Amino acid sequence: MLKEILDFLNLSPGKTVVDATIGTAGHSEEIIKRIIPGGRLIGIDRDSESLAIAKDRLRNFSDACEFVYGNFIDIDTILKNLKVDKIDAILFDLGISSFQLENPLRGFSFQYEGPLDMRLDRNSYISAYDLVNNLNEEEFSTLLWNFGQERWHNRIARLLVREREKHPIATTQELSDIVIKAIPYRYRHYRIHPATRTFQAVRIAVNRELETLDTAISKAIEVLDKKGRVCVISFHSLEDRLVKLNFRKFSSDEKIKIITPKPLTTSQDEIRDNPSSRSAKLRVAERLL
Repeated sequence: MLKEILDFLNLSPGKTVVDATIGTAGHSEEIIKRIIPGGRLIGIDRDSESLAIAKDRLRNFSDACEFVYGNFIDIDTILKNLKVDKIDAILFDLGISSFQLENPLRGFSFQYEGPLDMRLDRNSYISAYDLVNNLNEEEFSTLLWNFGQERWHNRIARLLVREREKHPIATTQELSDIVIKAIPYRYRHYRIHPATRTFQAVRIAVNRELETLDTAISKAIEVLDKKGRVCVISFHSLEDRLVKLNFRKFSSDEKIKIITPKPLTTSQDEIRDNPSSRSAKLRVAERLL
């Protein structure tokens, strides 16, 4: 949805834009071209490895860029430290990048054998290993339901606790195998991998993603200038619902106008070229006051 995002951000030379999840700068590389000369791009990410790639990718535009290692929940403080009062647009792309997913050492994916990590910020204290091996059965079951809407949460949590009595669950493959074993055989062969929801739930909990997003959207709307735009790309229903409810709240207070009453989804052509985009939903709002 790159074209749609660039259009909805309403970009032009001289504007100040925040990419709150700059990642490897796929969006920002196109954003910066549309706001120079005179514009300013502020890229935020809590993954220092991704941020380093973004810096290198945008090295030809370094005079117009600020790179911040941090969490977008602190958007107000970050802008204050940069002496920025208001911004013209902000983008949140909430997906995990292929750069992160395909690195076995990051432990995000059941498709690659690696340590149970899943931290977006590798300086964070709590990893997937800590949650998987320390939450009790009820706590882990609740986590799977609340953050993954996993139908078999009770069975998975029960087997997990039983298996970790033998030894700690240390790798992505071990966790995936437990999930598959816990799910009834006839439900193991659906379109999505049986461990998808479990890995999603653990990752969300490790990074406190929903709590962080809820606060960040509110702060982002407050720092937008009049007619400033906020675009949010979400990848699962929990994120999308949270964005929708925040937009509705600020719309009822007449602070924003919702530009997309229903979320935009990816085209079949884009899904064919990039299968990971199939669940993407884009919501856009504009500051009124």
